[in-house]
Amino acid sequence: MMSTPLRALIDRAFTAVEAKDMEATLQCFAEDAVLIDPHYPSPVMDGKAAIADGLRWGFQGMKQFGFSILTYFELADGQKAAIEVATHHVLQTGKHLQFPQAFFIDAQNDLITRMQAYEPYGPSGVVALVLAGTRAQRRLRGQRNQRIGVAPGIGKR
Repeated sequence: MMSTPLRALIDRAFTAVEAKDMEATLQCFAEDAVLIDPHYPSPVMDGKAAIADGLRWGFQGMKQFGFSILTYFELADGQKAAIEVATHHVLQTGKHLQFPQAFFIDAQNDLITRMQAYEPYGPSGVVALVLAGTRAQRRLRGQRNQRIGVAPGIGKR
């Protein structure tokens, strides 16, 4: 794949996070950028100061960050991208965390203005309890999950 200015910016940002280099990471973001990630104590970090606070927390708790870009889509205007990532982090305790993630990124003037992370976790709280109960009832009745409008092989492990 030919590198574009946006792809180079995104690669710099992920490399800086993996190196836990605060200064290099923040250089990738606009002053009024927004970083949205449900893994952080404040999932919406609005502005560089809030992003720095979130990153400090993340850098302290993580021994090692790992991001491998699997799929990259960029709009023709070169200002928006969608990325599928295989994430492999190591906590300070030594525990390995591996999960898929998607990021949606907006940029302007070679700076990230919005970065939003999505993880494939199910719902939580009361909704999770209702779904778990419904799924358990279906299993007990021998009902299989129906895949309507889903391509063959999607969701299979």
